[in-house]
Amino acid sequence: MTQFEGLEFRPVTLPFVSSVDKAQEAVRRINRAAAEEGLRPIVFSTLVQDELREIVVAANALFLDLFSTFVGPLERELDTRSTHRAGRAHGMADLAAYTTRINATNFALANDDGSGGDYALADVVLVGVSRVGKTPTCLYLALQYGVFAANYPLTEDDLEAGRLPPRLEPFRSKLYALTIKPERLQQIRTERRPDSRYASQRQVQYELRTAEALFARYALPWLDTTECSIEEIASRILNTSGIERRLRP
Repeated sequence: MTQFEGLEFRPVTLPFVSSVDKAQEAVRRINRAAAEEGLRPIVFSTLVQDELREIVVAANALFLDLFSTFVGPLERELDTRSTHRAGRAHGMADLAAYTTRINATNFALANDDGSGGDYALADVVLVGVSRVGKTPTCLYLALQYGVFAANYPLTEDDLEAGRLPPRLEPFRSKLYALTIKPERLQQIRTERRPDSRYASQRQVQYELRTAEALFARYALPWLDTTECSIEEIASRILNTSGIERRLRP
């Protein structure tokens, strides 16, 4: 909820209004909300196609066109007219880049959390205990850079064995380890499974201590993610490993 002069607003996003049918459905939803709430919704629009804008502006709402504020003055200043076409920035103008991004993302999903195991095709395999940021980092590497990233969670059995899991041994050169401070990991796990052994201080400390000893034994490159955003984790992995960026953000 957003408060404004004592009023409360419930934000709703209507993405991908890219056809007449979708624009008409958006109008129906807006009108329904107006009828149910007894107040006209406030619509912030970034529609660039004129025919779609003309449909939505007829809805029972306060229509605020964010683009018209800027596009018109820019057209006059530059003495040119915009294409008024959607999807130019994030569409499929570069089909090869789009395909690379999709393939890398599908790979990350298929090889998440130890599933799949198609590590021969991986550019990097992230290893670490549960909840240190492996999955979101893999997806970010795929979406932003087209990197084929897999991840493997070190289980209690792996840690007790004191050696790399057999599945990872042939791909030691592709491994990159992630760790985190015990206090932060306990907080994350408690949010997921409160009052569990999984989130206990003793279990967290044991897993991290044993995992870091394993990283040192095999001389794996590793990163403490405690104070890092996903973007920073991905950037550090790429910068220190020399992995090729197939795409540039």
